[in-house]
Amino acid sequence: MENDFKLAVLIDGDNIPSAYVKEMMEEIAKYGNPTIKRIYGDWTKPFLSKWKNLLLENAITPIQQYGYTTGKNATDSAMIIDAMDILYSEKVNGFCLVSSDSDFTRLATRLREAGMKVYGIGEKKTPDPFIVACDKFIYIEILQNRTKETEGSTTTDKPVKKSQVDKITPKVVKLISSTISDLADDDGWAFLGDVGSLLQKKQPNFDSRNYGFEKLTPLIDSIGKFEIDQRDSSRGKFKLIYVRNKKR
Repeated sequence: MENDFKLAVLIDGDNIPSAYVKEMMEEIAKYGNPTIKRIYGDWTKPFLSKWKNLLLENAITPIQQYGYTTGKNATDSAMIIDAMDILYSEKVNGFCLVSSDSDFTRLATRLREAGMKVYGIGEKKTPDPFIVACDKFIYIEILQNRTKETEGSTTTDKPVKKSQVDKITPKVVKLISSTISDLADDDGWAFLGDVGSLLQKKQPNFDSRNYGFEKLTPLIDSIGKFEIDQRDSSRGKFKLIYVRNKKR
């Protein structure tokens, strides 16, 4: 992602754990330059105290929002109002909404209607409506897995045996297979980059890391139902990867 792709990062401090904020910000940097970074919550409440040092370390601006009425989430309202103000300021190209709350579903939809790219980050408990309202949705749990996996300065493409890693179900295999078919040429081959992009459009929370793989290629290879072909690019400096469904 180019540095001139500017992102507004808006964090719902009420329902996002603070433990992996560093990994979260590193993930966000893959998709653009986070020029606006704000976190919303009632900072008079003790449970938000863990965030305070992390805000300075990551240059995140805290926005104080008192809960004026019992049972109403003032943080959500403040975040939504700020998002619309930022949208109309035309200072960013996209948004990263960090929350596990389905209350932000309509906000994500509205931002996309305005031509914004919308990334979501939240826990696996996040309701589906918010997930599918985003262009891409990343689970915090896979960032936790990556942190543990890379300890000792080594990273592997092999499956990680952790309770938080999802199983590769027949539904996942069918999704990959149908996506390859949608893009295949006359010989059944599809460019892997295009496959990954279409998978993301079909299912915004699709991520090879959910299944314990850093990249899509080893995930597809592990299933055993697809062929993989590496071809030289026209410039010869790197390989182009193509996949197709194995013939029965």
